[in-house]
Amino acid sequence: MKLAFSMPHQLRLKAMTQPWELAVTGPDQIRLLKHAEKLGFEMVSVPEHHVMPREHLDLSGPFQMNAYVGMAAYAGATERMRVNSCIAILPLQHPITTAKQLATLDWLSGGRVTVTWAVGWVPGEFELMGVDFHKRGEIAEEYTRAIIELWTSPDPRFEGKYVSFKDLLFEPFCVQKPHLPIWFGGDADAVLRRTARYASGWWPFLTKPELIPEKIDFIKSQPDYNGKLEDVFYGFSTTRVGEGHVPIDDFKARPGQTAPEIIDRLGWFRDMGVTWSGVPIPALRSIEEYCDYTQWIAEEVMPAVA
Repeated sequence: MKLAFSMPHQLRLKAMTQPWELAVTGPDQIRLLKHAEKLGFEMVSVPEHHVMPREHLDLSGPFQMNAYVGMAAYAGATERMRVNSCIAILPLQHPITTAKQLATLDWLSGGRVTVTWAVGWVPGEFELMGVDFHKRGEIAEEYTRAIIELWTSPDPRFEGKYVSFKDLLFEPFCVQKPHLPIWFGGDADAVLRRTARYASGWWPFLTKPELIPEKIDFIKSQPDYNGKLEDVFYGFSTTRVGEGHVPIDDFKARPGQTAPEIIDRLGWFRDMGVTWSGVPIPALRSIEEYCDYTQWIAEEVMPAVA
């Protein structure tokens, strides 16, 4: 089991965010990340929404980051840690731009980038961005193929419904070959089928932990399965957030558990097929206390689950 670093103040979700996190600044995050890398945390991820309609203020909050910008800042602050998105909304940006940003980041970081794409869940966000919410799945499918073409072909050519290109030059290529790892986030069958075709990782959201083996079997049973599924990310706090960011009271996912409780939970996740997880941010009073907490996780939890 590999542990990702749980970065405070990336969102302001009613279901998860602790009050002390609101004082954490961008420079504070960079300082925390350097500390986390020294402790042995292996990845950090950045959530994304471009805009959030005001109707979602109560549950989702106003604070939303851009995944690729955040990943770039985090990669620049570290030397070994992988950077990922959790998630980036694939249909809301032109695929040439997405391909260029991620390939550039992989090149600059020496090959430390993973991307987790999803199709989004907020109709109002798509309306504000001028993208058809009801076609987001087929857009994501086409954009995935177009991006892989840009990353892997010396003479990229693509003809689709939503994007077409030819006679272009595209570099830098990804350092990782054949391209940087692609994961997909979400739970619908269409997402799992897309994971089977293109991805090496899956990031569930609404799937219950005990159903993960069933979903993995579904991915691997697809006739066009690429044979590359290696990673499943399931965070401790996942079961505390429902559809639409509605809070869920899950005693087993509560923050501030003892080391044996955390180790047992992570062991169970591993038995379900999970390869990556993250420990929830507890109720503290300051960033200094969180530094101490992450040190405790590194000393008391990491060795037992490595």
